[in-house]
Amino acid sequence: MRKGLLYISLILVIFYSVGPLLWQLITSLKMDYELTRIPPLLPENPSLVHYIAIFKGRMFLRVIANSAVVASLTTLFALAIGSLCSFGLAKLATRYKALILGFVLSISMFPPIATVSPLYLVIRSIGLRDTWWALIITYTTFSLPLTIWILTSFFRELPDEIYYAARVDGCTPFQSYYRIVLPLSAPGIFATAILVFIFSWNEFLYALTLTSTQASRTIPVAIALFPGIHEIPWGEIAAASVTVTAPLIILVFAFQRRIIEGLTGGAVKG
Repeated sequence: MRKGLLYISLILVIFYSVGPLLWQLITSLKMDYELTRIPPLLPENPSLVHYIAIFKGRMFLRVIANSAVVASLTTLFALAIGSLCSFGLAKLATRYKALILGFVLSISMFPPIATVSPLYLVIRSIGLRDTWWALIITYTTFSLPLTIWILTSFFRELPDEIYYAARVDGCTPFQSYYRIVLPLSAPGIFATAILVFIFSWNEFLYALTLTSTQASRTIPVAIALFPGIHEIPWGEIAAASVTVTAPLIILVFAFQRRIIEGLTGGAVKG
């Protein structure tokens, strides 16, 4: 009985989690006249017309490229800066480590709506509005607390004896960092990279405020601008949602082992 209830609960949780994506997939394969049919059933004649429309009638490939570049560079910068900070907090003789880590984490406590207006004024004053760099700098800033928190916990679990042995062998602190600590922390690096990439790929508010043209507009904003004046293209919105969600799903499944290792690496000592 308990196993049966457990399996039923797992099925319900999986269906609850996957349901919205399945609904979007079904909607994207329906013709326009089927979208308002009640009850909503599976498509009678599945069609890729909506997928063709988003790539034919819109600069959707450019938008995907914008998101890919912004998310990739944000992840790279966040890891480069955050791993150095985490190494200093975890392994070097730094004073007030807890205070510094608390200050870093306090950045993530500010709601985006409270910071978007000052950031807009700063970005506009330095001439970066409607550019990739406006988003990259902003995303890097707000993803650093997560990066530093995860990597600091992971670096602390590495035995200090390994770091001291590298120093005795003649390595400088920086050489110990990139030759010893980083290779041993690959699971934590992978997990952090995936989380930062997903955050940058899905972020909407800053992208809406800091961009205005297709030159730098990212996927969430582009999909939000799909609706016309008199009608909402539900089929195209669903097709676009499935198209941009699929790479993230593939990415997570490809590196799920690394992600689990990274997120649980600092949970147990031994």
